[in-house]
Amino acid sequence: MEIKEELSSTIVKQLFHAILSLNTKQECMEFFDDLCTINELKSFSQRLEVARMIRDGDTYMDIQIETGASSTSIKRIKKLIESGGGGYELILNRIGDLESFEGTG
Repeated sequence: MEIKEELSSTIVKQLFHAILSLNTKQECMEFFDDLCTINELKSFSQRLEVARMIRDGDTYMDIQIETGASSTSIKRIKKLIESGGGGYELILNRIGDLESFEGTG
C-alpha cells in the first residue's frame, strides 16, 4: 500500500479530523500529551525544526549541532522539501519564525 493510500484510510482521516478540531495551543498540548510519547513529540518537533533550518539555508553541520538530527534524517527531510507533497513548505509558511513562539507558553 502506498503512503498516499495509507493516509486516506478511515482511521487516519479520523486522526486528521481530530487534529483539525483542536482550537487552542492548550488543547493541542493536552491531545498530543495523551496521543504521543515524549520521544515521539520530540521527533516530530525535531523534523519540523530541521525543515525550517533547511529552508533558511543552514548547513548540515549547523542543523546537526542545533537539533541533534543525524545527517541521514536531514537528507531525508531535505528530499521531502524538494520533491515531497509540499507539507513542510505549507506549514512553515503558515507558522512563521521560531522566535514568534518564544514566551507564548
